Amino acid sequence: MDTKAAQTRPDETQPRADAAQPPRVNSRSLLGERGELVIEHAGREYRLRITQNGKLILTA
Repeated sequence: MDTKAAQTRPDETQPRADAAQPPRVNSRSLLGERGELVIEHAGREYRLRITQNGKLILTA
């Protein structure tokens, strides 16, 4: 068995053993180099960003 084919990069979505679990995504793959993402939900815009302290914050 080729073990390299089974390996994935850390920023890729990892398959979960329990299908009831939500998908897992690396924050950098969503937020990119800017460290910010706008989410549209129910007619409003929300901003998800990485703070200077490396935390995530979601604001309306």
